[in-house]
Amino acid sequence: MTAPHPVPATPQTLAEAGRILAAGGLVAFPTETVYGLGGDATADRAVAAIFAAKGRPRFNPLIVHLAEVAEAEAIVVMEARARALAARFWPGPLTLVLPRAPHSPVSLLASAGLDTIAVRIPDHGVARALIKIAGRPLAAPSANTSGRVSPTRAEHVAACLDERVAMILDGGPCRVGVESTVLDLSGPTPVLLRPGGITAEALAAVLGGPPALAAAGAPLKAPGMLESHYAPSVPVRLGACSPRPGEALLAFGPAPADATLNLSPAGDVEEAAANLFAMLRSLDHGGFTAIAVMPIPEHGLGLAINDRLRRAAAPRPAP
Repeated sequence: MTAPHPVPATPQTLAEAGRILAAGGLVAFPTETVYGLGGDATADRAVAAIFAAKGRPRFNPLIVHLAEVAEAEAIVVMEARARALAARFWPGPLTLVLPRAPHSPVSLLASAGLDTIAVRIPDHGVARALIKIAGRPLAAPSANTSGRVSPTRAEHVAACLDERVAMILDGGPCRVGVESTVLDLSGPTPVLLRPGGITAEALAAVLGGPPALAAAGAPLKAPGMLESHYAPSVPVRLGACSPRPGEALLAFGPAPADATLNLSPAGDVEEAAANLFAMLRSLDHGGFTAIAVMPIPEHGLGLAINDRLRRAAAPRPAP
């Protein structure tokens, strides 16, 4: 199985790419940093398809790409520092991690269940044209299988992705060639999560001082960091067949009648991945004493689902 051949970005191919994205498909497209594997950031199934296509071992937060600064208002809370940085560096290779806006349409899977979302506006005409034509924000990690070198040319994408990407838009070689700088503005102190196309010195000139550096073991808020994910406030019990008194049962596949929610009645791990974070949050606020989870097979996205669930079920430090 091979990926489709790259096609030049023309009005016709951009229109077709927009239709693919609106239907939940994946499109690889150029940015100034690297080629991105784009999907509808507001659709759980499309985001799950991104993880499946990349063979991503864990649910890392994805960067959400926008075409205009005004579009960020519906997704994240833009405060003064964010506005100043956006005015200086957007479009450009700067990703800002900001609090999720009330009623944000972005999939919880795209943000790995966190209350923050990583956003940026790419400095590439093809990328912004595609986002506008698609009419939705695009979640877009690098367009390669997980662990491989990030692609900076369309042929790099074709060499490592199979038919799970419906189209590869060729916009030429990427100008910057390294991933975007990621800056966390969700707290009082700006924190540099990942160095990239915008230097710390350039950020300091706008912020009035250098950002802090992310500490080892810090919560995962962007790609390329150590693992730590949203966990429910109630205990999680794995490998369950039925709920104990007071528990919710999060089922998978054929389930007993007392199951509270089912990640995938059909036993589809991609559907389960799409539902995971939203269902965990729903059960976390359902008045249950714990969440019991039925077994998930250890293959495909089941590996990532089980990794997430094991972390959610792990013993927690005393407050």
